[in-house]
Formats: sequence, structure tokens, C-alpha cells
Amino acid sequence: MPETGSWQVGWETARRSARACARTAARTAQRAGHEVRRTWRAAPPRTRSTWRLTAVATAAGLATATAAVAVAGPWDSGQRTAERARAGAAAGTGGVHHGGAPGRGGAPGGAGGGPAVPQVLPALGLPAAGATGRGAAPQPTGAGLADALSPLLKDKALGPLRTASVIDVATGHQVFAAKPTAAAVPASTVKLATAVAALSTLGADHRIETTVVTAADPADDGRNGAPGKHPEGGKDSGDAKDDKDAKDDKDAKDDAKGGKPATPRIVLVGGGDPTLTARAGEGADGPASLRDLADDTARALARSGRKKVSLGYDTSLYSGPAVHPIGPNENLARVTPLMADEGRLDNSDNGPAPRSDDPADAAARTFAARLEERGITVDGDPSAARAPKDATRLATVRSQPLGALVERMLTNSDNDIAEALARQTALGAHRPVSFSGAGEAVRKALADRHLPLTGARFDDGSGLDRDDKVSAELLARLLLHASAPDHPELRPIVTGLPVAAFTGTLGSRYADTAGAGAVRAKTGTLTGVNTLAGTVVDADGRLLVFAFMTNGTSDAQGAQKALDTLASAVANCGCR
Repeated sequence: MPETGSWQVGWETARRSARACARTAARTAQRAGHEVRRTWRAAPPRTRSTWRLTAVATAAGLATATAAVAVAGPWDSGQRTAERARAGAAAGTGGVHHGGAPGRGGAPGGAGGGPAVPQVLPALGLPAAGATGRGAAPQPTGAGLADALSPLLKDKALGPLRTASVIDVATGHQVFAAKPTAAAVPASTVKLATAVAALSTLGADHRIETTVVTAADPADDGRNGAPGKHPEGGKDSGDAKDDKDAKDDKDAKDDAKGGKPATPRIVLVGGGDPTLTARAGEGADGPASLRDLADDTARALARSGRKKVSLGYDTSLYSGPAVHPIGPNENLARVTPLMADEGRLDNSDNGPAPRSDDPADAAARTFAARLEERGITVDGDPSAARAPKDATRLATVRSQPLGALVERMLTNSDNDIAEALARQTALGAHRPVSFSGAGEAVRKALADRHLPLTGARFDDGSGLDRDDKVSAELLARLLLHASAPDHPELRPIVTGLPVAAFTGTLGSRYADTAGAGAVRAKTGTLTGVNTLAGTVVDADGRLLVFAFMTNGTSDAQGAQKALDTLASAVANCGCR
């Protein structure tokens, strides 16, 4: 008798197990049947009638559903093929079987596969090429928008200057306008210009560095006019601080001449990152951290055997006045390239807050304390200094990407970030890194994009300066560039806009309106000035950009509500 193979043994075992399971299931079903019959006999007549009616209704429902499925046509992987074909024709995309365009490695559209796949993710409101039906939202007409918006522009809460521009993103055509080229005070909506200029000049991936370097000679660390790390920079402080620098320099040289060993000196160099934080870190994706910088600096000093240093801090990157023309204000710290947490004296991270009188000195003192915690003795108080031209770099931290800073600036209307980005634009454009140099750089970046600049003036990056002037059409076209699919480098502007009724400066506005969730916009508010500029998807699904501006208002809340009503009106209508 031939030997039984292992697979045969396994097969027999499986057969016996299956028979045993079948017998067990049969016995269980028989007992369940007996139980059901006993329950039926024991139930009252009225209950039995209810059960009969339920069974009949269930059977009828199943039959109706089966007939509907049959009439609807064949199904494929959970999607009705007729509906899939219609959706594919409208949007230019396939269903389950994603066929590619001929020549791209996929099957061509048609019977052999789904329709050809278009370019990835068309912009919101823009139909794919060749789209029809619901995939191509109809464009609103000028007459339709005028009917909806012109009466609202007559609101008595608005000031004597009332301007508006609404542009269709798909075509780039201005579909509604009211004095669109008139220059008006923009308030914080000028941050849109700052954002476009910074991203155009530097790119969304640019990061701002804060560094620690060594002084080549403890008795001569680059002060008193020696070439600094920032050749375009200038003094950021008054004569009193310059006198103190000269005295410190003289003391250091006297120590060296007298044979007294001079304490090695390091310099904390500000690169213009207002989001540098002294608080507990937020991880690798968070803002640059003074704690991380102290960690790296302490390790570098330990490797070279240095346990005691003196500390200087360099703010020479910026030139011109450090105080904004509005003067000391809780909306903006002293504009300096070195600060921690925007010079805030409380635990806030946005909005008005008490500020340090000298954010650079405060940041340096905090850094000195962090070094002390890590075993490095800091001799004396930190003092202003100039980093030597070819100083050795000990440690560096980098800000979040510029795109993330733009988003934060727009969402929270952050004035400190706005002024920093304007100066980074000046730095990238090789202009003086000052209020005036930043304004020149912003204007040049916008001119390079052929944007309408008639009457425009950029005296700061934040919009706190009332001498700033822009038109509604400029604001709308800034947003048009940011929304267009051929300008992906500007996308952080769109993603950073506050969402009506949900985020940022619009979080408490638009409740129970058509604009909630459909409007994304940058706000602008100064005494007598109210502006709003952003994007909106109308009732037909068409993406539009808009700017509404008014100057000379006396009822701030009424004017704000009137602008919100204008934006909601666009969201609420197809306006054809």
C-alpha cells in the first residue's frame, strides 16, 4: 500500500472538521426553529399580526430596491457605471479604472478604460480642460453682480470713499467694479502686497537664520565700524548704546594690553526672525527655538574647552529707525532683527500685547540664561556688538519656511511678521533693510508682476501706517495671482486667509450668513478705515476674488458688517 502524503492527511482532517461543523450547525438551527415556533404560539394575536405586516413590508422593499438597481444599469465596484460616465464626462476624470492619457503610460479614455486623467487638482472653481455640465460653473455677469452689490454699497455705515473690485479667477476678467483704481488707505489688507512681494522675491521655502558666532579677537569683536556680518545693515540704536559699546570695547582692549586674559566672546546675530521663541519647543516643525540654539552653542563651546564667555548681540542687519511711525504700540514691537516671541511680555502669540522696550537686549539676556542652565558661564551682561566679517559660526537655528510665516501673518494679521517679511524682501532685493527700503522692494516685486500700481504707496509692511495707499483692483489682482494655478509659489496666501466664521480674524464674524465657510478674506481696520479682500465661491461654485474698501467711516462695527454683507451677497448668488 503506498504511503499516505501529508497533504492527504490534511485533506481528511479538513473533511472531518467540516462534517462536524455542519452537524453542529444543523442541530443549532433545529433548536432555534423549535424556539421560534414556541415563541410564535405564545404570542398574542395582535403581536402576530404586527410581525406578519413587518415581514411583508420587508419583502416588498427588497423587491423594489432590486428592480431599481436593475433599471439603473450595471454597477462596477460599488459605483453605477452610468453615473460614473456622466461624472467623468463632466470633470474629465475616471471612476474605478483610472485610464491615463495616450502616451503617458495609461490606457486611453474610451471603452478600454476611464476617461483620460487631467492635470492634478484643478484650482477651486476652475473646471478641467474640456469640462461640461456641473464641472464648469457658469460665470456671473456684471449686470447680475451689480444688481446684488450696488444697493449694498449705499449702506450709510460706509464712509464717503467706497471702492470695489470683483474678478473671475477662471478668466481673469473684472466682473464688477466701483471706483476700482481709486487709491485708499488699506490698513492690514496691505499685508497681501507684502506677502506677494516676499514670496516672489525669496520663495516659499526660504528660512530666516539666527546664529551664534565667535569673535576672532576678544579685544576686537568688530565693533566701532569694523566690517560686520551684514554689509547692508546699519545702526538700530541711539547714541547712548553706541557710547556703551565704545566703553566695553576700550575695557576689552585694556585688559588685553595689561596681560589680563580676556574672556572669549561670542555674538548672537539676529537674522530678522520675529517668531524665534524662548518658550518650550513645538517640535521640528515649530518656530526656531532659543533653547535649541543654546543647546547647540553649549555643545560647541564644550568641544573647544570653553566654559566661560562674554555675550554680544548683533542687530546691524536693519538700518533706519526701529520704531514704527505710529510710535510705541501694543500692536507692534520695536522693529529689530533680533527678538524672541515678538518681544511679548505675556504668554500670547498673536494680537495686541505689552512689549519689551528693547526686544533684542531681552532676547540676548534670555539666551544668556539658557547658556547658564547648560553649564556655560556668561561674564557680565550681554551688550550690543557687531559680528566680525569672517566669524566662525558656532550654532544656527532656522525659522519655519517663509510660506508658513505668510500663512501665520495673514490668519492672525500679525504686524511683527509683516514688517519682518517686508525687510526680508528688501534684503533679497539688495535694498536698504529699513522701512523705506522695504517699501521700494515691495513695489519693485509687484511691478515685476505687472500689477496695477497707480497711486500705490508702501510706507510699511503691516498697514499700520496711514500713508499706505492701494486700490481695490490691486488687492483683487494680488489675490488673482495667488489663486491662479500657474502661480503655485503664491499658494500660502490663499491657504493663510482667515475662513469666515471659523479661523483667525474672521472667526467671530459671518455667523449664520451665506458667507460662512465660503468666504476667505484678509481684514483691515484702523480708525475710520475698513477693508476686506479675499476669495469667495458663489452659489454656482464659481471662484471669485474681491476687494471692498471704505475710508472715512465713523461707525466701525457698522462698516465692518456692511463689508461682510457684500462678501456674503457674492457667495449667495450666481448673479447671471
